[in-house]
Amino acid sequence: MSIRGVLFDVDDTIFDYSTSEEVGLIGHLTAEGLLESFPSHADAVVVWRQIMEEEYARCLAGELTFEEQQVIRTRRFLAHIGRLPVAGLSDEEATVWFERYVEFREAAWAAFPDADPVLRKLAPAFRLGVVSNSSLTHQQRKLRMVGLLDHFGEAIVCSVEHGVAKPDPAIFLAGCDLLGLVPHEVAYVGDKYDIDALGARAAGLRAYWLDRAVTGTTPLDGVIVIRSLDELPLDLLRANRA
Repeated sequence: MSIRGVLFDVDDTIFDYSTSEEVGLIGHLTAEGLLESFPSHADAVVVWRQIMEEEYARCLAGELTFEEQQVIRTRRFLAHIGRLPVAGLSDEEATVWFERYVEFREAAWAAFPDADPVLRKLAPAFRLGVVSNSSLTHQQRKLRMVGLLDHFGEAIVCSVEHGVAKPDPAIFLAGCDLLGLVPHEVAYVGDKYDIDALGARAAGLRAYWLDRAVTGTTPLDGVIVIRSLDELPLDLLRANRA
């Protein structure tokens, strides 16, 4: 059966999260006088991302709220560089510190250049939606600020509200439900091989792995590799004509 809908991941798929995170962190640490605590900018980013990945995984598992993981990340990061106050950091103080970082990060928010043109090409022929391991409010605001929200309307499902995260098949199926389609009528596009591509494949969707970095990983059967979003409309339309 032909593909009638396309679901997208957000961060590092249609939205350039990694760049905004790096630019935001370096700007924040510079303003706080903390950048000198690291041998290089790259070292600071590595530590920040390691802590983020560990604590965000706990958020996705339901152990922490979206806000709690931000507080814990702040404490762990400051402790790592020996700048956590002896008396500790209250939740409110940690939240304020993290919010200062967010200001720098959001100033660098941007969609990938190929995102809006491709979504416009797809819109006449396909129903479009989002499945994201994040908070609905957070992702809606992000998509609105970079000019992509109108492409998806209400067809956005996020793990914080849904209760399970990718690669659980249930969240992909929830996305299909929002489009009013069955899984084999839906394609999914994401940048993470294990979470996005294999998760979508296991849920019965046509899985597209967006490998912008050209990692050279050989995918399993049923996973289609694309190097940019520009490859997607041609592949979908070609497959639907076959």
